[in-house]
Amino acid sequence: MERILLISSTQKSQATLAQFLASCGMQAQTIPTASGAEARRALLDGIFDIVLINTPLPDEFGHELAQAAAHETAAGVLLLVKSEQADAVSELVEADGVFVLPKPLSRPLFFQALRMVRAVHARLDGLQKENQRLQSRIQDIRLVDRAKCILIELRGMTEPEAHAYIEQQAMNGRKSKRQVAEEILGLSQF
Repeated sequence: MERILLISSTQKSQATLAQFLASCGMQAQTIPTASGAEARRALLDGIFDIVLINTPLPDEFGHELAQAAAHETAAGVLLLVKSEQADAVSELVEADGVFVLPKPLSRPLFFQALRMVRAVHARLDGLQKENQRLQSRIQDIRLVDRAKCILIELRGMTEPEAHAYIEQQAMNGRKSKRQVAEEILGLSQF
């Protein structure tokens, strides 16, 4: 189930936006907050798929919060602004990946914006997972390289011999090269 951080200054506007989301077919857990400070704490404590900000907020306008949410999370960010301010605010936040919708809201435009925000979130989430996978691979390569250096220093092997040794130990022990490298590094510290 999707999690939506809903930031709006009054309980009435929060309820109205929650109903609007439900009428657009959103089956989501909605976490309401009433201020920028409260929303920033919620962003630190939880992971959200969508951040929906109804401006203005009691402690700030909301565009800086939208920019922070876009930079610090993988959530799709939607900023609701009075129609006369929408173009000016859009110029400020659009480069950060924040979607700006003019108020009053129209259901078709809101639904289309929600679909785009969900697509952006899905793409960012996929990129984040790929980044984590690549970071893990880089860490594996570094460990194996450090283990090779230990073998070169302590056993007098050449780099190709150390590489072949680690691969052979991994195959013989049915382990990953990372596990073999960790064992080599663990043994070398005694």
